Amino acid sequence: MTNNNPIGVFDSGIGGTSIWSAIHELLPNEKTIYLADSKNAPYGQRTKEEIVALSRKNVDFLIENNCKIIVVACNTATTNAIRELREEYDIPFIGIEPAIKPAATNSKTQVIGILATKGTLNSELFNKTAEMFQNTTIIEQVGHGLVQLIEDGNLYSPEMTQLLETYLRPMIEANIDYLVLGCSHYPYLIPQIKKILPEHIQIIDSGEAVARQTQNVLREIAGLSDAEESEPVFYVNSDSAVLNSILENKYTVIEKDF
Repeated sequence: MTNNNPIGVFDSGIGGTSIWSAIHELLPNEKTIYLADSKNAPYGQRTKEEIVALSRKNVDFLIENNCKIIVVACNTATTNAIRELREEYDIPFIGIEPAIKPAATNSKTQVIGILATKGTLNSELFNKTAEMFQNTTIIEQVGHGLVQLIEDGNLYSPEMTQLLETYLRPMIEANIDYLVLGCSHYPYLIPQIKKILPEHIQIIDSGEAVARQTQNVLREIAGLSDAEESEPVFYVNSDSAVLNSILENKYTVIEKDF
């Protein structure tokens, strides 16, 4: 089955571009529309009701733009809203949640760390997943302030370095051997995180797994594109400067209130 309509991707801000990048690399012929709801970032401090309402708004926009599948490239939105979205909309959804399973399954020390937002760590979906691994000690850390610093363009600021040190040192002392990044913004912090973590600690994010799942669902349900490589379009409802910077000014970024 062929379907040349776009893949829709949304996040609370620019962080989901880490997921978009993995999808675009695996599926370069697919047209993509990325929605950055930066005006309302971060989602991690919001109530479940607010997160569901914002997610609906984003989905409505992407459906109006003829998307054939929607990737919820936000851990907080996935863990708090994807069940409601799947019940309310007749379109396939791909979610993203912290990759606890590969970390817990492969851990030699049976101690893993999760760096995520408050909204993700407090969600029912996250806690149900964590309960499956009773023999693994899971050290949870809310990344207070990290998303906002990234959204403000302060990726390499002294404040960012200090926060990462504060959050990661207790995990190192607890003998973790895997660090799971539970927010799509956090892969942009990997170069700095690697400077803090000992070399034996492995970092896991969800980008490649989400891209493969998107490919599978397109093949089975929504249809793959047979078009030439397509130019992606990015929408943001705040200043586009940081998003353009993350994308290295390679793509069309449209500022639009939604």
